[in-house]
Amino acid sequence: MMYRPALRPLIPALGALAVLAACTSTPLQQQPQAVVVPQPAVRPPAPAPAPQVAIAPQSMLKFSTATNPRAYRQDAATHIYGMNSERIWKGRLPPLLYAVGVLQVEVDGQGNVRHLNWLRAPRHAPEVIAEIERTVRKAAPFPVPARMGKVVYTDTWLWHKSGRFQLDTLTEGQD
Repeated sequence: MMYRPALRPLIPALGALAVLAACTSTPLQQQPQAVVVPQPAVRPPAPAPAPQVAIAPQSMLKFSTATNPRAYRQDAATHIYGMNSERIWKGRLPPLLYAVGVLQVEVDGQGNVRHLNWLRAPRHAPEVIAEIERTVRKAAPFPVPARMGKVVYTDTWLWHKSGRFQLDTLTEGQD
């Protein structure tokens, strides 16, 4: 290769410039690299909770094998206690009660309350009459009187002024 004599002194300078041009004070852009971001461990979805099976207490009879109203009264009282456990007076009742009522209940072949008849209503406490009727209707369906088809039974309600009660069939007595 032939160089012109006037450019010959510039060759070393041009080489130095080429070297300097390759060196810069700013870093060269690097090629992007794949960055591995640790992922949280993939957990399988939690298994669905097992269905809660409500086991009815023994007081929640579905069928009564009673053969007469007196025997059915025991099953009905147990059913009412099971439906109202927080409202039952625990222990012996005090000597003076707020109200005492005698209620006759007609239950059909499916355990539904068909009719309520007061044999002795606590007339001085109409709110108690209404609450007892509400409690009986809310407790339906009662145990099905399987052997009788339908039943009419009678029970005595012993009512404390606190709103708690006992049924004569299951009473713990009175002081």
